Amino acid sequence: MAGFSRPRTHGIFGFSRAQGIAFVAMVVLIAVCPYVLYPVFLMRVLCAALFACAFNLMIGYVGLLSFGHAAFFGMGSYVAAWTMKHWHVDASIAIIFGGLTGAALGLVLGHLAIRRSGIYFAMITLALAQMVYFFCLEAPFTGGEDGIQQVPRGHLFGFINLNNDMTMYWVTASVFIGGFLLVHRIIHSPFGQVLKGIRENEPRATSLGYRTNDYKLIAFVLSCTIAGVAGGTKALVFGIATLTDVNYPTSGEVVLTTLLGGLGTVFGPVVGAGVVTTMENYLAQFGAWVTVTQGAIFMICVLAFRRGIIGELGAWLRISL
Repeated sequence: MAGFSRPRTHGIFGFSRAQGIAFVAMVVLIAVCPYVLYPVFLMRVLCAALFACAFNLMIGYVGLLSFGHAAFFGMGSYVAAWTMKHWHVDASIAIIFGGLTGAALGLVLGHLAIRRSGIYFAMITLALAQMVYFFCLEAPFTGGEDGIQQVPRGHLFGFINLNNDMTMYWVTASVFIGGFLLVHRIIHSPFGQVLKGIRENEPRATSLGYRTNDYKLIAFVLSCTIAGVAGGTKALVFGIATLTDVNYPTSGEVVLTTLLGGLGTVFGPVVGAGVVTTMENYLAQFGAWVTVTQGAIFMICVLAFRRGIIGELGAWLRISL
């Protein structure tokens, strides 16, 4: 099975030569952009990109479409915001709590959903995510429709003041790069090759002795953990956690982001997040027409780039990105 073959990679993180060049270019852009563009906008892009990378781990490499990933992103945001505001913990602890919340919720919901596949898995995750949304709407600690506001950024490791946007940007960039490298390492490890094999031919993977449900559950929990970290980081960046983070449109947005960038590509979710967030930011002046404009742009991009922007670029250059 092609999914079980070991890819030709180099280095500790398993980068191919083309991917290594792309990664260096991405890091250079991350280092240069805050001196040209607004750091808060860039932090929004990085949080969205990390969320999309987490989602791509499921749909791109396991073949499971989750319509409820906003539940893990949003709950990570809520828990990080609450612990930061009420317990006044270190910023790193708040972000870790966000990730652990995503992991715990992913473990519980994953046990319920992972035994199904295809449209059934997608519908179960959507239903469970809506349950989480209504819980957040009614739970006292979430603030209901008002959310958790005025969340302090606090300090990192007790002495790095995060109130400065540039300082917060470098922390957000570090979290993103760490999460990106983790996702890349997962998909290029032997574990990741099994996931690809399950995506391509699950009955054969089962016949070879792999407990496919266990592999899928582990991948689901890892994806939810990274989504929770992205949500927790976003809550500290913007100082607020709201129902928008946990609502189903956020799940739909990350699906479109990943499709636009390229399913099953390493850098596709990052590019997709950049495009989607830029459109949301610069098309906001059109008011109610922004959704229609976005829909038209998405339709054109999906028709023109069926494998996504990075997927088409990689096919044209005959390289894996």
